[in-house]
Amino acid sequence: MNDPLSILYERGSLTDLDLHFARFMSRLAGASSPLQPGEGLGVRVALELAAALASHATGQGDICVNLRQWARRWTVMAGEAPFAPPPVGEWLGILRASLVVGRPGARQPLILDRRGRLYLYRYWEYERRLADDLLRRAGEVATTVDAARLRADLDRLFPRHPQLTGPDWQKVAAAVAVLKRICIISGGPGTGKTSTVLKILALLTGQTERPLRIALAAPTGKAAARLQEAIRAAKPALGLEPERLAQIPEEASTLHRLLGARPDSVYFRHDRDHPLAVDVLVVDEVSMVGLALMAKTVDALPPAARLILLGDKDQLASVEAGAVLGDLCFGGGRFSPEFRARLAALTGEALPRGRITPPPLADAIVLLRHSYRFSAASGIGALARAVNGGKGGAAVTLLTGSPHEDLAWRTLADPAELPDQLAEPIGAGFAPYLRAAREGAEPATVFEHFNRFRVLSALRNGPFGVEALNGLCEAALRDRGLIQSRRDWYPGRPVMIVRNDYNLRLFNGDIGITLPDPDDPERMRVFFLGSDGALRGFAPARLPEHETVYAMTVHKSQGSEFDQIVMVTPNAPSPVLSRELVYTALTRARQRAAFHGLPEVLAGAVERRLRRSSGLRDRLWVEPRIGIG
Repeated sequence: MNDPLSILYERGSLTDLDLHFARFMSRLAGASSPLQPGEGLGVRVALELAAALASHATGQGDICVNLRQWARRWTVMAGEAPFAPPPVGEWLGILRASLVVGRPGARQPLILDRRGRLYLYRYWEYERRLADDLLRRAGEVATTVDAARLRADLDRLFPRHPQLTGPDWQKVAAAVAVLKRICIISGGPGTGKTSTVLKILALLTGQTERPLRIALAAPTGKAAARLQEAIRAAKPALGLEPERLAQIPEEASTLHRLLGARPDSVYFRHDRDHPLAVDVLVVDEVSMVGLALMAKTVDALPPAARLILLGDKDQLASVEAGAVLGDLCFGGGRFSPEFRARLAALTGEALPRGRITPPPLADAIVLLRHSYRFSAASGIGALARAVNGGKGGAAVTLLTGSPHEDLAWRTLADPAELPDQLAEPIGAGFAPYLRAAREGAEPATVFEHFNRFRVLSALRNGPFGVEALNGLCEAALRDRGLIQSRRDWYPGRPVMIVRNDYNLRLFNGDIGITLPDPDDPERMRVFFLGSDGALRGFAPARLPEHETVYAMTVHKSQGSEFDQIVMVTPNAPSPVLSRELVYTALTRARQRAAFHGLPEVLAGAVERRLRRSSGLRDRLWVEPRIGIG
């Protein structure tokens, strides 16, 4: 029990994988310095502890572990442990002398950089490749732009909106996307990211003599379907010639499908040696894309192709390791003086003064600031601004004392109060959907009703988690007669797939709705709506692992929007509660958001910012300015 790793493992601070990886690194290094009473950490244990922390970091969403910072937080993690790490300089020296730890550029299993960040080699390589490629693209300016045509098309596609009081950032973003090999557009709900990218594609078709090969993608099926629907709905209004209009695709795919996912493999069919056949790649909902997937996407892109990334930098980071969009947008908002002058001449917009010597990526980033969905009087808009500003007290005041009709608050201290508090909103929210399912409405209509309302939670387990909330929802709906069957599979039961099945083409996050089989109404089928609008029905027994989904976690709700949401927060602080989670939950609502919880817990969540350990931000924003490669 004197072994530090065993102590941390017993306390739940390390997983089985972390423990076994650390022991393997020790054996591989041949390190043998047994821990003697009173001697503190030996060489072996110093290496094992660092290796276990690097492994654990990736499981927690970090790209690496910053050992300098971690050493300062030791007492929080280990409590009254009968040991402590050596002084950080000594610890780093032990690691640098190890056969399994290399400096950046080496090919050892672990990489230790000069800032004390320890990586698993694979993640260091993902980070390096992605940063190098993005900086290269950001430094390139398109040389064959027809400026006169671009200026005319910009004026036609972006007439001045009467609500705007400052620059038209949509118009600016479109100009950037034509001038640069990479364009990153971040904005909150209603800022027009999708409509902007559609107009960008229209501009690009006017800048080439040959047809463009354009691909649309998103990290999930839901996000791809939403992008596809938005493009299809708005495309006819562009007023383009038929041959230009035909170049803009009406289908979007998931990134995994675009890259050619291989079952049970981390590799794709498309990579640096087998690139995608595209001239322009648009990726939506980039906040949901982890470092590994983003690196592989950029790897598969031909060097001359354009990359356009869309997302909301203030949303939750991906479930996988990394906070790529947040790192990309860290220093965005102001252009270099030369590029600012060129943009002003093309767009006619008065842009803020730029930086004297910005990193290359600064000229590739545009932050959309004006929401066309939420007016100045909108409660959701005001609350989103308070949350993003980290103003917990102001956020609570807006919810608890605000007259805004689009916000609601119920104090919830005891989980025993949940059935009474949620019965009415659950019944009202899901009644149109369940009636449509029971009365034989078309499946597409049933899906439309279902996507108008959702219950959200920060947690999976416990009395405030989605597992308990889904049971509560079913009970409340049965009590109101909206579910009229005691069987597991009843008309209207919604389910979410939680494990990929490549044979059935059903993937984690796909949502299906149980409805009678048109050929045999006594038999239930679970229908899934594809991104192409096609329905696929499955017998319930054939489905891969799944769960009922009246309630879902905030993470799972990313890429979706609903008319109304009910957000349930626990009655005590939790590590998963953060500013980004509250903002993401709030902005799933188009019309109304109701929160149930304790004011102090919500305020604490708003004031807690999620930070992920990564070197990507330094590579993109710090090192290019001081000449470090």
